[in-house]
Amino acid sequence: MSAKNDVTGKVIAIMGVSGAGKSTIGKMLGKALSCDFLDADDFHSLSNRDKMRQGIALSDEDRMPWLEKIQESLRKRLLDGETVVLACSSLRKQYREILRGSDPDYKPGSYTSCKVTFVLLEGNAEVIAARLQKRASEEEHFMPLTLLQSQFDLLQADECEKIFKISVVLSPEVIVNTILEMVANSLNP
Repeated sequence: MSAKNDVTGKVIAIMGVSGAGKSTIGKMLGKALSCDFLDADDFHSLSNRDKMRQGIALSDEDRMPWLEKIQESLRKRLLDGETVVLACSSLRKQYREILRGSDPDYKPGSYTSCKVTFVLLEGNAEVIAARLQKRASEEEHFMPLTLLQSQFDLLQADECEKIFKISVVLSPEVIVNTILEMVANSLNP
């Protein structure tokens, strides 16, 4: 059975702080699974993007409409039986709960049966900061280095949530293959 068939009707959410490699890994994983890739950054309002460009951290009030738009898009795809890879910071449990709510069958706390699986790209602040500096010099993103610490401060990864964790220092190919193995193993314990 192919990896694509193993994850039909599922969301694999690649999470972590800005600069962890969510978009890079998400695109590669989507290609490996022959499914769509969504970048949560594309769902941000212009005002959210402007705030971040100015070095202003988003509030929960700023984030809620953004998360609800993502949830709506994911729900539609899940109802259609689609598999999708999502790159989204998903830093706090309450944000992940909103995204898990895209699974119409999700019951809070039933993490292993949820159709939304989270993979945390973990790295220390120095590694991530170096990536953000490089990205800023290439003008590739609206998120400034000055907001990195606020993201680390928000990051929660409770063991009970069954979040897969993988180091950002591994090569992208190794990360993607590891995620594919993790997902396959979680579906066939």
